[in-house]
Amino acid sequence: MEWENQTASSDFILMGIFSHTPTHIFLFSLVLGIFTVALLANTVMVLLIYLDRRLHTPMYFLLSQLSLMDLMLICTTVPKMACNYLSGRKSISVAGCETQIFFYVSLLGAECFLLAVMAYDRYAAICYPLQYPTATLSFSYCGSREIPQFFCDVPALLHLSCTDTSTFETLIFICCVVMLLFPLSLIIISYTRVITTVIRMSSGEGRHKAFTTCSSHLVVVGMYYGAAMFIYMRPTSNRSPAQDKMVSAFYTILTPMLNPLIYSLRNKDVAKASSKVLGKGKSRE
Repeated sequence: MEWENQTASSDFILMGIFSHTPTHIFLFSLVLGIFTVALLANTVMVLLIYLDRRLHTPMYFLLSQLSLMDLMLICTTVPKMACNYLSGRKSISVAGCETQIFFYVSLLGAECFLLAVMAYDRYAAICYPLQYPTATLSFSYCGSREIPQFFCDVPALLHLSCTDTSTFETLIFICCVVMLLFPLSLIIISYTRVITTVIRMSSGEGRHKAFTTCSSHLVVVGMYYGAAMFIYMRPTSNRSPAQDKMVSAFYTILTPMLNPLIYSLRNKDVAKASSKVLGKGKSRE
């Protein structure tokens, strides 16, 4: 009967993995114990690496990031599972489900990249121990320590280094190809198909609505990817600190402010929703 009341709404029902039998109660307690140990162990690991200067090396920095990701990953699933089990409620809202999927998939994807970087770090340290410092951020800085930026960024540090950073620049370029050009290629392919479909539409109103929706996203894509490629895919010799500072400010400060404005001003649904919320606020006053 409880499930029928829950399914009457638009919420999903999480069936869970435990019932209230003695065996399952013991297993649930065991999972909570494992969760507590994981929470404490990863927190202690992050704090130790942060507080002890002897652990301020690339290997331990990456290990601290892995602990941080594991901490967030386990907190994405177990607390909700425990809350449902203890309260007897099995429902999760659509928004809650989407949020959980977003964090879970994002963290898993980020951890995959991190594990690959950790493998490369071990490869560089063991196979090329003499060149290992040039494959990490452990550069030698012989001259000025003034970073011509308003935040710490890799290209700015490369500009200050007096050692050969060509290996690291190549690594940055490869990472940019994977993290920027591959997604950008997917975006271009997707919108090529979209434009082909829109052109074939018989309804002028449908074409206008589709182009309006897509143009907002394309503006954001152009700003973000254009600025990121300008910063990270140019050789150090062609860099101008003033240009880098301006472009960095554009995509780290201006773009996050413009994103909601671009999507909301050109979106009738968002405009209607904001008008509705503002109308309710005024009526309450």
